[in-house]
Amino acid sequence: MIKLKEISTRAPEHLDKDEVKNATTDLYKRIGELHEMMMAGKKHSILVVFQGMDSSGKDGLTKRIFRYCSAVGVSAKGFKKPTDEEFAHDFLWRIHKHAPGKGAIQVFNRSHYEDILIQRVHGWIDEERVTTRINAINAFEDLLQKDNGTTVLKFYLHLSPERQLEKLQERIDLPRKNYKHNDGDWKERKLWDKYMECYEDAINRCNTAPWYIVPADQRWYRNFYVAQTVLKTLEGMDLSFPLLDKSTLGEGVGIS
Repeated sequence: MIKLKEISTRAPEHLDKDEVKNATTDLYKRIGELHEMMMAGKKHSILVVFQGMDSSGKDGLTKRIFRYCSAVGVSAKGFKKPTDEEFAHDFLWRIHKHAPGKGAIQVFNRSHYEDILIQRVHGWIDEERVTTRINAINAFEDLLQKDNGTTVLKFYLHLSPERQLEKLQERIDLPRKNYKHNDGDWKERKLWDKYMECYEDAINRCNTAPWYIVPADQRWYRNFYVAQTVLKTLEGMDLSFPLLDKSTLGEGVGIS
């Protein structure tokens, strides 16, 4: 049973910030190299889910982790309030069509978990419907993994309320960050305890694919943690470039 209050939002004290930042750049580059092999092989895919409170770093991670990957093999999708068309369908309808094909990496900046978080926090759905949706999420993620060879990596960006306050205030105080300001983020902050309760429940009950709890108060460690996890996943796929069967070449091909 995961209890968020028992998990630190900060990096381990023994780590050196500069050393970790240098190591993280190397991780980014290696992720790019292995992703090229995954694209070529077209046997595996990865779905990366970033969830967390406002200002926990979802946008920053989406931009940084895959910076050395080919743009044609990585897609990012942010899920906001459903449109009228989306509301007319089941809650996974808008999600499933963005699942990654073989050889691809898909990033969800917020995801299907919003439908058992914000809607639950505000009481827009009852607990019976929450359970129905949790069962559907587990079945959906199981389907992706078993039927399409998709590895689902779910990251909860574990931010402290104190650090969130600092980052939200920066969006007001720093001109270059003004565009990120949203009055609604301050309103949702008032519901922090309820969000933590719902996040913790989702993390413990939606466990077909494991969650990674990422200490997110310090950007440099947050980035390192996620990059290390993504790289370990790619390394575990035993990737390689597919070889050409030269016996199938047409007459005259390859002859100079």
